[in-house]
Amino acid sequence: MPALLTVPVGPRDHVRGPASAPVTLVEYGDFECPQCGAAYPIVARVVDTFGDRLRFVFRHFPLTNSHPNAQHAAEEAEWAAAQNAFWPMYDALYGAQKSLSDRRMLQLATELGLPAAELQGAWTAHTFIARVKEDFASGLKSGVTGTPSFFINGVRHEAGWDELALAHAIEAELK
Repeated sequence: MPALLTVPVGPRDHVRGPASAPVTLVEYGDFECPQCGAAYPIVARVVDTFGDRLRFVFRHFPLTNSHPNAQHAAEEAEWAAAQNAFWPMYDALYGAQKSLSDRRMLQLATELGLPAAELQGAWTAHTFIARVKEDFASGLKSGVTGTPSFFINGVRHEAGWDELALAHAIEAELK
């Protein structure tokens, strides 16, 4: 039996697409994970293809043992969210994935017109670490062990995450 999403999508989530969409795609991801980086443009195309019929949700699952910058990247995304800039930062982090470092992440903040000095302070104070840990814990409860991990309408997507596999799974939910 496939794993189920144990924490339903709610107001705390980062969402692209309408709440009324008949299909919800949830990704547990890590900004430094090469597979997540490969999935990033695929997810973008799937979101574009299905338009208002799809709601996309991103949740943090930083694999800090393998990706030393993933935690700070997730915290940076949350810091940006507090300034209504989650999605621009999400795009920027994946765009700079191969060169992530604290210095580069501070540059990304500046490039987006956000106060980088405040980001440094948020990292030091661990302002957003609890929010990232909430996502991580919700992933563990749902059986997530690696990234990217996808759920479609609350059910773990066990097939491949290439564009065709995701599109077929979403089409099946639309029928």
